[in-house]
Amino acid sequence: MTKRRSRGDGGLHWDDRRQRWIATVSLGYDPSGKRLVKRGSGKTKTEAKNKLKEVLRDHEDGLAIAPTGYTVKDAVTDWLAYGLAGRDQRTVTTNTILCNTHVIPDLGARKLRDLSADDVDKWLAAKAKVLSTRSLEAIRSCLNRAVKRAMARDKVKRNVVELCSVPAGRPGRPSKSLTLRQAEAVLVAAEDSPLYAYFVVSLLTGGRTEEMRPLRWDHVDLEGDATSVPAVPPHIAVWRSVRRSGDTKTKKSRRTLALPGRAVDALKIQWERQGWQRVAAGDQWHENGLVFTSAVGTALDAANVRREFRKVIAQAARVPGMDLTPHEWTTRETRTSFVSILSDRGIPIEEISRLVGHSSTAVTEEVYRKQIRPVIQTGAVVMDDIFPER
Repeated sequence: MTKRRSRGDGGLHWDDRRQRWIATVSLGYDPSGKRLVKRGSGKTKTEAKNKLKEVLRDHEDGLAIAPTGYTVKDAVTDWLAYGLAGRDQRTVTTNTILCNTHVIPDLGARKLRDLSADDVDKWLAAKAKVLSTRSLEAIRSCLNRAVKRAMARDKVKRNVVELCSVPAGRPGRPSKSLTLRQAEAVLVAAEDSPLYAYFVVSLLTGGRTEEMRPLRWDHVDLEGDATSVPAVPPHIAVWRSVRRSGDTKTKKSRRTLALPGRAVDALKIQWERQGWQRVAAGDQWHENGLVFTSAVGTALDAANVRREFRKVIAQAARVPGMDLTPHEWTTRETRTSFVSILSDRGIPIEEISRLVGHSSTAVTEEVYRKQIRPVIQTGAVVMDDIFPER
């Protein structure tokens, strides 16, 4: 005689509408008195029972609120909507583009609970054929943070993305630096540019473009104080950036830099030019205290500066022997040029790192210094002193 199931053990029935077997079990009542029923469906009785067992395991693991149809797209969309609160709008826009271009089209339809480390590895390997390593790191970070958020909200048991490393991608666009001769040609070519002072100060101080554009006149001292002890040279205070917070990129990026004489002269010219621009603009002038502005006093954006810089590069390229292609250059390469020229003159990497506001010498060494001295002379010079020639 078949043993009768105990009350609450659940049941198994055929659903004509769905054409599937439905396995159910009752788990009692919620605080409002509503019965808690879990279901699993399948084309066969065994499949339905196994599905129900999976649902019950998830319930026991604390994943009771996770819908079985929750996909990678759902997790990524949720992260974009709520996981980036308080971030700069440019950060939100960048992450949204990366997710909509690379993550959702390839993995979005996959159920999050079924996403495996193999799926992520294969996805990254395919992307490595068309993206740089840095871009691969960015899209993996987006997926990783989305799944981590979903895991914290009991949508999935674990984050398999953390198990996957980023493969080497295609080589990115290498940054370049001007040689000393090219830099001199660029400075000469920039003399007729409305952004002449901008390019001189950027190239001779190594400031980031995001630090130069918001530079204010009250952070510029063109006279210094020769009577103080020690004497204070003309300088600029690099204390602001175009970031939403207004702060510099890192704490060490907040620095005060002495100005070379050529930069002082250029800023004096800029002060005079801006005065004439203010008169010409009349009521249309926007006074905001910025050193570098448009013809009506508004702040410059990166595109304004890059476009003008390429015009200057094109002018410098007309000098015989100059190997310069305007569209290949960006404004940030005044900074790499500053680092490289100083390095070529034998300035210690630690001092260069301080000047450009890096948190350590590693970034200066690996990313910015393009003209490494061909011969390291320090050891030979010291040994010549210790063991002089006979």
